[in-house]
Amino acid sequence: MTTHRLLARQIRQATDESGQVDLTRLGELVSAAYEESDRDRRRTDRAIKLMIEELEQTHKRAEQDLLRAREFLDSIIENIPIAVFAKDAKDSRYVLLNRAGEEYYGMPREAMLGKTPAEIFPENIARLVNEQDRGVVESGTPLFLEGHPLDVGGKGRDRLVNSRKLLIRDGAGAPQYLVGVIEDVTERITNEARISHLAHHDALTDLPNRSAFNAALGERLELAQEAATSFAVLSLDLDRFKEVNDVFGHPVGDMLMRAVADRLAAEADDAFVARIGGDEFMILMPDHVSREDVQALAERLIETIGKELEVDDYLLHVGLSVGIAFYPDDGVNAATLLANADSALYRAKREGRGRVRFFESEMDKELRDRRLLQHDLRQALEQNQFVVYFQPQARIDGEVIGFEALLRWNHPTRGFVPPDRFVPLAEENGLIVEIGEWVLREACREAASWPRPLQVAVNLSPVQFQAGDLERSIHQILLETGLTPTRLEVEITEGVLIGDFTGALHLLRRLKALGIRIAMDDFGTGYSSLSYLQSFPFDKIKIDRGFISNLEASLQSAEIVRAVLSLAHALNIPVIAEGVETEAQRAFLAREACEEMQGYLVGRPDLIERYLDLVGMTVERRHYA
Repeated sequence: MTTHRLLARQIRQATDESGQVDLTRLGELVSAAYEESDRDRRRTDRAIKLMIEELEQTHKRAEQDLLRAREFLDSIIENIPIAVFAKDAKDSRYVLLNRAGEEYYGMPREAMLGKTPAEIFPENIARLVNEQDRGVVESGTPLFLEGHPLDVGGKGRDRLVNSRKLLIRDGAGAPQYLVGVIEDVTERITNEARISHLAHHDALTDLPNRSAFNAALGERLELAQEAATSFAVLSLDLDRFKEVNDVFGHPVGDMLMRAVADRLAAEADDAFVARIGGDEFMILMPDHVSREDVQALAERLIETIGKELEVDDYLLHVGLSVGIAFYPDDGVNAATLLANADSALYRAKREGRGRVRFFESEMDKELRDRRLLQHDLRQALEQNQFVVYFQPQARIDGEVIGFEALLRWNHPTRGFVPPDRFVPLAEENGLIVEIGEWVLREACREAASWPRPLQVAVNLSPVQFQAGDLERSIHQILLETGLTPTRLEVEITEGVLIGDFTGALHLLRRLKALGIRIAMDDFGTGYSSLSYLQSFPFDKIKIDRGFISNLEASLQSAEIVRAVLSLAHALNIPVIAEGVETEAQRAFLAREACEEMQGYLVGRPDLIERYLDLVGMTVERRHYA
């Protein structure tokens, strides 16, 4: 039809005014049309050819890109240091195994590819593997096994691995492959167990430490209350140990302490023996042990420890005094039991040492003194007997970056009362909430007046978290004093998180949202400090002074400090070491990349007037401010 229209147009163009067709003109027009058609056809042919070539090049490039991607993926799978395998989902035949997989199974891939578990492994292992494979294929749910022993392979059976299997389906949704990965986690689990052990055991003797003993006592009290049973707590103190330290030095004293701990643990047998600190031990006896049996054990312990000990070619003599309290006769809670066992120990030492004494009611002078101190404590806040001391905190190179605010009680007749005597009393009767608020206000008011914007750290008691509106109180104090929230650091122990863990965690997050920094105090002494690091992003970890003081004398203390620093660095949490008193301790911490320090080497706790130059204030300015 198109051709007819073209011919009609050409005839019209070749027809003159008289209606005659000029055949020559018509022929030229037709020839020109054919030539144009030929040119169009050639152009079309060239375009089609170019398109085909371009498509071929594109396809070739796509194939090359796909090949490179496959080679890259194969290289990653082959060299990744985790065992990777793939199986046919129908019969569990191995179709892929990387280099780490060969090492894990202890055989070349040629010995495994194309074979089923039954053709490779012993019958019991093959049966277990097949059951796991069928479970994943039938359920479609990935299988994850964590920290299980290595069942097969060339690495030996003392390794622990994490393994995962998951199902891969084809385009139609049918099971096609089982893909698995196996990771050797032996070192990680071993290190975690080691750090956990160090946190719950005394660094010098490897006996359970104070927090482990407190936890065991708490559990025993719960069980005894439920079952209406009785048990005994023994408080032990070495006699003349200080003399050994003074005469022969701390290294010999440490060796003696380890030998004593070994003798106590061996003689006490199935009782729970813990080193509380210094030369003090506690023993938790089994249920339903008679008074006579407890006394017999205590006397055997005194006899055993009293025997001559050969330590580092020295023949040494120490003694032992023992105080005993029974549940429920001498106390129905941990605090009372421990206090009464200590009262009995005090009587034993006062009567000549090397003795056993049971708690008796007339031994309650200490309890009366305790109650009197509680009474005085109520008046202390009203009569302005409390003062705030400040101890500088510095970078490991000595540059002071802040202060910790420390509460002191200047009693009108007793003089300065140690914090470890009155703070527990204040926590028991709830006064710590009011006292803690006073300390926080004084510390923030003082820090706000410093020309230099140094940090100020304040300890918070677990009781403050449990009673009152701590967040509102802190926020109000910051507004009143004008201290920038980012300059305030609150230090907490794990006691804050014990009990209402979720509530304490929410409160800490709200405080952190205000800009306040949160530090974990006494790290390494608590029972669950490691787990709490996973739950909250602490701004700082504070290593307990007990580990720092033993750095030069105890390899175990050094290892604990290294472990804590390594863990903190892995979590990107700065560390401050407490109780740094010597240049040797500072140098050790510097080598281990500890960021900050606090202790007598930097400065003793004192009134802020001693440190006016550090906070950027002159005496005249302080006078007339």
